[in-house]
Amino acid sequence: MLSVKDLSVFYDGLQALFSVSLSVQREMFVCILGPNGAGKSTLLQTIAGMLPAKEGQIALEDRLIHRIPPHRIAAMGVAFVPEEGWLYPQMNVWENLLMGAYPKSARKELEKQTDLVFDLFPVLKERRNQLAETLSGGERQMLAIGRGLMSNPRLLMLDEPSLGLAPLVVKDIFSILETINREKKLTILLTEQNIFHALRLSQKAYLIENGKITMSGNSHDLLANEHIKKNYLGL
Repeated sequence: MLSVKDLSVFYDGLQALFSVSLSVQREMFVCILGPNGAGKSTLLQTIAGMLPAKEGQIALEDRLIHRIPPHRIAAMGVAFVPEEGWLYPQMNVWENLLMGAYPKSARKELEKQTDLVFDLFPVLKERRNQLAETLSGGERQMLAIGRGLMSNPRLLMLDEPSLGLAPLVVKDIFSILETINREKKLTILLTEQNIFHALRLSQKAYLIENGKITMSGNSHDLLANEHIKKNYLGL
């Protein structure tokens, strides 16, 4: 579904990614792991069209997208949930969700996607008229994910969805993502520092360190890898 080949990206004048290559198959749950500053966010932002690629290619179902603006990539079915959500604080929950239904194709499925979001996140339905800035951290993350789902995507990309959240909330968020992937068959690409949760739920994983992919493979295998256990799980 998604193919990234030999991608190099500069950020603030410094090279952030070095010849990164990865692939995401349809209906898979894929995670990108690594420490803070490794290039995970840069990678997702480049796929979403928010940062330019210096070298390399990005293809969505065999169509090159690395020179396409973000709104067209979104219209092609790629939803990006950025780190910390980037919500509209002075707009209420429902208004924020409607912003996710911007693509024309999404407006045709507005009722269906609204029902899906409210089914996955009942608290958003209860707070649909509440300002986003008044929500808890977990509720804001649910709203950010819900807004992404409102675009009726084929690929959902999430940048550090567990950042700053309490452990119980993190567990709930990951459980919902698992449901979205397994029951709704939605392809998910996620960056995460919470490596244990990410590897436990995903099928495939990539480890990025200093802007380079240093390891990849089956998530179960990476969970048992000595480098991962020693440097990221403290085992």
